[in-house]
Amino acid sequence: MKKLEIIIKPEKLEDLKSILDESDANGIMITNIMGYGNQKGYKQVYRGAEYNVNLLPKVKVESVVENDVAEKIVTRVVAEINTGSYGDGKIFIYDVEDAVRIRTGERGEKAL
Repeated sequence: MKKLEIIIKPEKLEDLKSILDESDANGIMITNIMGYGNQKGYKQVYRGAEYNVNLLPKVKVESVVENDVAEKIVTRVVAEINTGSYGDGKIFIYDVEDAVRIRTGERGEKAL
């Protein structure tokens, strides 16, 4: 099993949810976050004064999926969410040793 941690621009959330639904991801967790990457934010001029805005709004979507499904999701996200500009986001992939469904006690991929 793999845990996908996908960080994207907020306006791409619906596109990502569609990809995950079509790829049979059983569940997702969504968190609103703030951060910056290589671009270090941007400069904004307000009433003649220049401000550095370095914390940008992002969305973190987490899901645990089967190994073969993970690669399909990563491929689709890179192809469909990509705009070619800074701030498109990142995907972090982690190995998941085990999962337990609390309600039934099922373990492993059955718990997903």
